[in-house]
Order: sequence, then structure tokens, then C-alpha cells
Amino acid sequence: MTRLAGRDFREIWLVDFEFSAPPGETPKVVCLVARELGSGRREWVWCDELHQMQCAPYATDADSLFVAYYASAEIGCHLELGWALPENVMDLFTEFRNHTNGLPLPCGPSLLGALTWFGLSGIEASEKTSMRDLALRGGPWSEDERRSLLEYCESDVSSLARLLEAMTPHLDLPRALLRGRYMKAAARIERNGIPVDHQQLTSLQEHWPEIQHRLIDKVDASYGVYEGRTFKAARFSEWLSRNRIPWPRLESGALELSDDAFREASRAHPQIAALKELRGILSRMRLLELPVGSDKRNRCLLSAFRSKTGRNQPSNSRFIFGPAKWLRHVIRPEPGFGIAYVDWSQQEFGIAAALSGDPMMQAAYSSGDPYMEFAKQAGAAPPDASKHSHGNIREQFKQCILAVQYGMGPESLAGRIGQPVAAARELLRLHHETYRVFWQWSDASVDIAMLYGRLRTVFGWTIHVAPSPNPRSLRNFPMQANGAEMLRLACILLTESGIRVCAPVHDALLIEAPLKELDEAVATTQSALAEASMVVLGGFPLRSDAEIFRYPETYSDSRGASMWRLVQDVLAEVCREQ
Repeated sequence: MTRLAGRDFREIWLVDFEFSAPPGETPKVVCLVARELGSGRREWVWCDELHQMQCAPYATDADSLFVAYYASAEIGCHLELGWALPENVMDLFTEFRNHTNGLPLPCGPSLLGALTWFGLSGIEASEKTSMRDLALRGGPWSEDERRSLLEYCESDVSSLARLLEAMTPHLDLPRALLRGRYMKAAARIERNGIPVDHQQLTSLQEHWPEIQHRLIDKVDASYGVYEGRTFKAARFSEWLSRNRIPWPRLESGALELSDDAFREASRAHPQIAALKELRGILSRMRLLELPVGSDKRNRCLLSAFRSKTGRNQPSNSRFIFGPAKWLRHVIRPEPGFGIAYVDWSQQEFGIAAALSGDPMMQAAYSSGDPYMEFAKQAGAAPPDASKHSHGNIREQFKQCILAVQYGMGPESLAGRIGQPVAAARELLRLHHETYRVFWQWSDASVDIAMLYGRLRTVFGWTIHVAPSPNPRSLRNFPMQANGAEMLRLACILLTESGIRVCAPVHDALLIEAPLKELDEAVATTQSALAEASMVVLGGFPLRSDAEIFRYPETYSDSRGASMWRLVQDVLAEVCREQ
């Protein structure tokens, strides 16, 4: 028996695989090195032998511990080989992130960076790069190359052993194992991937430069702010003046042209939306970078625990939910299948209500329409008001709630609602007056963070207060980070019960199932979301909504529907002319 962080394990295995993973494809396993911590027993296995094994050459039962660095990669190799997954997983990447989250990392969060943090040596970065390139190259490999790759794996396993020893005093084992369970879920989700209409996507990719050129002509006809592919700030300033639209400016007096500025302005002034989408298409969309495997599925690294709140942080250019909402319309279930997008309703408001214990806020969430209920509680709408009878008031109070969640001040809120700053201040005052218990709790959270130098979620995900802290980020952390805990728990429950989760998207999940099982799968998913919320929030359940798409339907998002139609029209024009 080996004791670790207060628990005895019969065996503790340190594991490292080498593999190649062409864009959009599942991993192709190259080799494995594993070492048992207590006995020193080790396994060096090349891919030919690995594919003949029916199970892992190390214990994976409940009395054993599997240790890796960024464990979803190693779990992905288990899935590729058809091996049972280890019962207990400890990922030293997630634990190092938790130990240092919010603090500056001189050498980053890689294995080498973690070793450096603790004053330990590791393989040189240049050698790691060359070995990774050798694995990614694919076979055949010479005997010397095989030996080099196995020795490289062995060096990572040795590094794992030293890092585990250094990190042991900082480990919270039960919560570490919960995070390890999520890395197993993440591996399953990454392997599932997101089904896409490959023919449609290929056509868009082939004609993308011409589509962009024509989109400028069509969209800019209403604005006149482009010269070729160049956005002209002076022309945009003139357009804003003609249309009497206020716009934030930098200290220099120049227009604020960030994505956030366009996003906020388009909420209050919908006529900005098409220009916002066009700028995104021209500046950020790299359709050729979107990886789709031979089975017509978009796959990419979820980058679990990468954000300070513990949320996934996949690449915007490689994750189909990243670039723009209109591109999501190429998501399409396979024949005989359906997909469903299931998301929590007003998740952050519900989290704030539950964790703060504010009875007024909890009543507003339980009403089913917290935005309208807030207006009623504040005396701005009569008791029988609805979103149909008092839609404008509801929208202003909705934007106030969202502004509080995002940490906005009155100036930003005023821009959102298209009202004077004084009106925005009054809305924020009403929020403080109506939800006093919440604000006392929120202020106390910031005070605790500043006093103790950290904040934690209910499952121990930690943000450390760095020099020059951002109070707004600290205030938002309990909602955002506990929301991440909730999503991870839901992913664990669903993947372990056999539901095919294709993607986690902030506060939502995309799932798929055969058509005859789809309704049941949606019900199971919504039940898991409710259970996860009650576990995180001490029995307070959050509602969820589901949008279902059955083959041959494609996924649709109303927020990107108009741009999708325009892109389709332009694509049709291009194809007709060729």
C-alpha cells in the first residue's frame, strides 16, 4: 500500500503516452511508459503490442490511482485502444492550475513550467518539441527513434514522480479525484466530436475569400465604412453621427473599436449587428483552421480548466462554437440521429440567488421570469405585468441584471439600454435596494478574497489574489466558477451514464442520440443538469431549456440566422457563376 494525501492505494501508476492526432481525428497511439510509484515496476510498450492488449498493463480498479499531466490525453489513448478507464484519476495539470490559479507563472502551466515553479529540473523545451514532432510525424520509425520516444516518455514519467512528491502537501484528494473524473468526461466528449454538414462546410471553405469580398459589398451598402477590405474609422464616425448613435471613445478621443464595444452597441442599436458580424468574419474567422475528421466531426482540445474560473477554453478558430453564431448552422446530425442543445435558464442569476441566500432573488428566479419579477419587486411594473404587456420595462431590467453579472458600471449599462446614464444609475440603485442580501454577500466575497488572498468554489477550485487585483473579477468569480463546477459535474453524470455529449458550451451541452432515443436522452440530460445544480447550490434547482434538431434538420441559432442566410445567398451566387 502507498499512502497519498491521507488515502491508501494498493498501486499508484504514473502514466505517459505518445500519440499523433491529425486535425479533427482521434489519437493514433505511438507508445506508452508507466511506472508504479511504490514498487518501481515499469512498462515500456510500443504501439504494435499496445493494440494487441485487451486491457491496460497496469491496475485501473478502485484501489489504484492513475496519475498523468493533462490526463484527458492519456484517457483518450485508453479510449482509442478500447481499454477500460481507470477508476481514480489524478491530473497534476489541474492540481497545478488550482494551486497557482490567478498568479503569474514565469514558465507557464506546462509540465516543464510546473517543475520550474517547484524548483525542479526537467527535459529541455527544445528536446520536448523535437520528440513531439517525431511522434506527430507518424511511422515507420527506426529502432533508434523508437528508443528515443520511449526514453522521452520515461523522462516525463520521472518528472511526474518528482512533481507529485512536491505537490503532495498541497493536494485535496477527494476534490482532485473529482477533477480527474471530469478529465475522463472531457476525453469522451473530445472523442465524440460535433457532427457537421461536411459538404456545406467544404463549399464555404473553398469559396471563402470570394464570399468575404461579396459580403463586404452587400453589408457595407448600408454603412459605407469600408474601402476595399479596410474599415475606415472616419467613415464610421460620420455614419454614427448621421444615425445619432452614441459611441464610446478612448482617452485619445478616437472611437473605441473593440469587439466588446461593437457587441454592447448592437444590443441597444440592432442596426449595428450586421456590421459587427462582418467585422468578425473579416478579422477572426479562419474557416480552413476548423478541424474536421474523416468521419465528418469537428474535434479539438477542450482546454479544460484553462480559464481562471475553471471553464473550458477551446481555440476559437478550431471549435465550431467559437468563431461566430452563424457558423453553427453547419452542425448537422447524422442520418438516423438527432442533436439537442440543452442549457440552464438564467444560470448565473440562479447561482447568485442560491449562494447568497437572498430570498428576494430566489423568489425572482423561481418565478420563471426573473427579469420581469425584478421589475415588479422594484415597483417598476404592476403585479400582473408580463413580457408581452411590459416588454420594454422587462428588457431594461434584464439588461440591468446582466450588467451586474458582468460587473458593468452605469455608463456601460446606459449604452446597452440606449438611455441616459442617470436612468442606468437608477436601475443599478434599484438592484442594490431590491437584492440587499445578495450585495452584502457579494461585498463580503471581495473582502474575504482581499483578506485571505483567495476565493474557492464549493468543490475547491481556487482563485489566488495577485498583485493589483481586479475587484470586478473577484466579485464575479463565485458565479462563474461555481457555474463551471456545475457544468463539469453534469458532464461527469451524463458521460458516465452513456449519454453522448458532443460539446460543453459555457452553460450548455450539445448531445446526440438515435432518433428513437432522443427524447429520453434530452430528459436524462435535463435531469442531470438539475441534479448538478442542486449538488453545487445546496438543494436549489436550476431550470434548463432544450432545442432539438432531428436529421435532416441542421442546428440553428436565431442570433446568427440572418447572417447565415446572407452567407448562403452569397455562396449560391458564387457557385452559379462558376
